[in-house]
Amino acid sequence: MSVRKFILLVIIFLFFTNCTSVMKHNQQVDRPISIEKLRKDVDFAYSKLQKLHPALYWYVSKETLDFKFDSLKTTFTKPLTSYEFYTKITPVINEVRQGHLGVRPMKKLLSKRESKELKKKGTNPLLQFDFLVFDGKLFVGKNKSIDSTIAVGSEIISIDGNATKDLLTKHQKLITSDGFNTTFFRHHLARSFANYYLYENKIKDSLLYRFKFKEAVKNVWIKRKKADQIVASSQDSAKKKRSKVDKKKRKLVKKERKRYNDIHGFDEQTKTFQRNLSFLEKDSSVAVLKIKSFAIGDFKTFYDQTFNKISEKKATTLLLDLRGNPGGRLREIAKLYAFVADSTTAFADKSEVVSKTSLLKRDYFSGSLGKKALQSLAYPFYAGFMYLLVEKSGGKYYFAGSESRIKPLQENRFKGRMYVLIDGGSFSASSILSSNLKGSGRATFVGEETGGAFNGTVAGQMPVVELPNSRVKMRVGLMKIAPHYKTEEMGRGIHPDIEIIPTLDDKINGNDPEMNWILENIKQENTNAN
Repeated sequence: MSVRKFILLVIIFLFFTNCTSVMKHNQQVDRPISIEKLRKDVDFAYSKLQKLHPALYWYVSKETLDFKFDSLKTTFTKPLTSYEFYTKITPVINEVRQGHLGVRPMKKLLSKRESKELKKKGTNPLLQFDFLVFDGKLFVGKNKSIDSTIAVGSEIISIDGNATKDLLTKHQKLITSDGFNTTFFRHHLARSFANYYLYENKIKDSLLYRFKFKEAVKNVWIKRKKADQIVASSQDSAKKKRSKVDKKKRKLVKKERKRYNDIHGFDEQTKTFQRNLSFLEKDSSVAVLKIKSFAIGDFKTFYDQTFNKISEKKATTLLLDLRGNPGGRLREIAKLYAFVADSTTAFADKSEVVSKTSLLKRDYFSGSLGKKALQSLAYPFYAGFMYLLVEKSGGKYYFAGSESRIKPLQENRFKGRMYVLIDGGSFSASSILSSNLKGSGRATFVGEETGGAFNGTVAGQMPVVELPNSRVKMRVGLMKIAPHYKTEEMGRGIHPDIEIIPTLDDKINGNDPEMNWILENIKQENTNAN
């Protein structure tokens, strides 16, 4: 057999294997699961939580949580599909009140061929809007559809006959914040509405939206949106022009752009930068550092460059904007804190874990076969290293990460006046950073109570556990991460010094009342100082 024929046979085999596995998976999604197996999944989920979660009873007593899981099993009176089971077990898991403890249903898959066909058809009609949630209602925050007549701020009454008020009520039962705070829900529902809708509804090429704007109600079919042909043709034209330019120069420009994107955390999905620095006032005396997330890119270089620029511009005031920031890497916020803190302390406590080996339960192997092979070779060293970093103290186990050690502050740190903007979308790492800035009295906080808790969260390494019968997925944090500074108030976020919550009209009109208050306050303080 020739090499060409062999490769062809392998491709055909992989194609049919993929199609068969997708077909079997999708059949299982709709297949009812017996009562006995549902109850086994409940026990399996609770058992895994007890073995992996280091702060399971932080906000709920063991007796109460035991009762919740036992009671759930008695509610199964007939077989349920995986999705139906997901809607029942998730609210019980959410009693733990840990926002990182995510639960996802088993979803139908697409074959490679189906995925390609959908991509050709264009953007899903559900993804052509950015949403806002106010007073239990869903609104258009940004219109990216082909129908420009749909005004920003329009209320979405229903989608394909499904009342959005009912959908939001249903979806809220499937999410939780850290502790007892409620500001997180509105922000998370707006960001994740499309995902929750698609969990229980089929992927469609068109959806019937019912909009309301200034008392006028209209129905609009939103179809898949194909890529703009004008943009495509202009790109082709640009490519022809570029072909005349020296290849080395184009390669250098591309390399520089890639480097710039990495430093500023360019998100390919949203086409936005996660880190931005700008200056206000003619004399650049006010620096604005907007961080959308702490998740991607070369943060070390960015903060080194950023605070060098702030120093060069001789800025006297720094505005750190953490609104809508869902979090990210602990080492990144520790790095940023070293540039703005006014005293030397350990950034975080040692992270509590369940056992000496619990961190080995993380999803270590990932990526291509080649990458997994290298990971396999490195695993014994990794396992030994992680094992040694976990120590026992007072009957509990702690992971001694670098953030729990006292480190010197950065030489060119910012020492001037500082404001931090927060809201219910400020979660996880952005809340931990805020806890230390608030606890140390370093900054004035403006906005809304954060979605993340002041005293920490359970995250770090977060393996995904699949329940064997329903195949519902449960993401479990393995590390209790606590900032250096704490508060006596249990299960609440960082409260602002000045509470300002934008209205729907503010969002529609692009008004920023938090930023406006800060700039006006700076002017008043400067006037009084003179």
